[in-house]
Amino acid sequence: MNLGVPAVLAESLAKRGIDSAFPIQQATLADTLAGRDVLGRGRTGSGKTLAFALPLVARLGGMVDGARRSKAHPGAPRGLVLAPTRELANQILETVEPLARIAGLGVMTIFGGVNQSGQVRRLRQGIEIVVATPGRLEDLMKQGHLSLDAIEITILDEADHMADLGFLPGVTRILAATPSGGQRMLFSATLDAGVDKLVKRFLSRPLVHSVDTESSPVAAMTHHALLVADATQKRKVVQVLASGTGRRLLFTRTKHQARKLARELTAEGIPAVELHGNLSQNARERGLKAFADGQVRVLVATDIAARGIHVDDIELVVHVDPPAEHKAYLHRSGRTARAGHAGEVVTLVLPEQRRDFQALVRAAKISVAPTPVAPSDPRLRELAGPAAKLVAPDQASPAAARRGESTPAHAGGGRGSRQRSGQGSSFGSGRPARQGGAGNGSSAKTSSHQPGRSRSPQRTGSSSQGVAAFSRQAGRRTGSRRAA
Repeated sequence: MNLGVPAVLAESLAKRGIDSAFPIQQATLADTLAGRDVLGRGRTGSGKTLAFALPLVARLGGMVDGARRSKAHPGAPRGLVLAPTRELANQILETVEPLARIAGLGVMTIFGGVNQSGQVRRLRQGIEIVVATPGRLEDLMKQGHLSLDAIEITILDEADHMADLGFLPGVTRILAATPSGGQRMLFSATLDAGVDKLVKRFLSRPLVHSVDTESSPVAAMTHHALLVADATQKRKVVQVLASGTGRRLLFTRTKHQARKLARELTAEGIPAVELHGNLSQNARERGLKAFADGQVRVLVATDIAARGIHVDDIELVVHVDPPAEHKAYLHRSGRTARAGHAGEVVTLVLPEQRRDFQALVRAAKISVAPTPVAPSDPRLRELAGPAAKLVAPDQASPAAARRGESTPAHAGGGRGSRQRSGQGSSFGSGRPARQGGAGNGSSAKTSSHQPGRSRSPQRTGSSSQGVAAFSRQAGRRTGSRRAA
């Protein structure tokens, strides 16, 4: 990667295996390093984060054109990155921080769901770059802990998702508080829902570049629609799809369904964690880290994760519940087939959902028709891949991992994984129930158990809820019930 990037930053990227630029980086880096405004249109995974992280660090660090680096004063950062969710803010930090360290720049995140005292303390130390969500950032500004008067570079990532979440009024106030002569970069998959107004008001003669927008499906992504007869059949099909060895992300419509499904899969020997707005920030981070690190292979999430998860090598996305509109379908599906890798997307469709689903994919410009499928259909195993070894719930905990009893280990555990022994939930039934022997619908050749047989080791002992409960319990302990 050349493109005018300072050699020391290029060398750091090369050590991490990044030695070639994505199209959006190729198109924008020369101009952004020179200080031009940019409007970038492209889906998550197209390389946008590095496209803005490199000029952000290089320019603030005085690495280009012999620029002299100025010092950040307490409570007055010089660079600002706005993100719609806490998860995305953390993942932007992971990209920016190693580069900033080379340049001698401090970088931090600011978001809600955690005590603000630590954030205020770091701001007082003089931090050059802040990665923030709009709500908490405005709170700290109003309290006098933070000023944007010294901001030289402002970046707005996933602006269309900001609009979807109702953040645009706050974003507008924040951008208006930054100096008008500073460099600004805005990245968005679409320019609807008021994003175009931000562009016209705050960007000066921006370089416009579009790559891999939401209206242009990724060629490496294969879409499947499976027509299932009823909720019982659907539960069994989900279990097969979740049982493979690679990372897979399962989407549900509601927080309650995500919690139930994660608990059920864990009780069936398929370790899973949940991610939704009712969890505390610490619980969300633990679950996402366990998924990203490979401690667990299955993440069950609501749409909070459609834009907030940037994890490589997710081989399968399953829409357990079809989303309400086509943008959500594309956002969810975009968690796989990232950075040029292939991926599979599966949507489960009940008979009464068929007409709505067909309207959904037409709007998304996806050509796929629902195909009837039964839990024993060999095509499910082809989609899921080789079945992973089942893990007894009482072994799917950090303590068990430290004892070397079982892999993969779970993040979490704690008190929540030791309660209501033997109780699970029947996904799709709408009520808690003792776990039945649903099985995974595959043959003995592709799974370590027979369909319909009860696996008593996974229904007894003190930990049948598995790791899925740890996040819920953590959320209760903190009293957090905030959405993303």
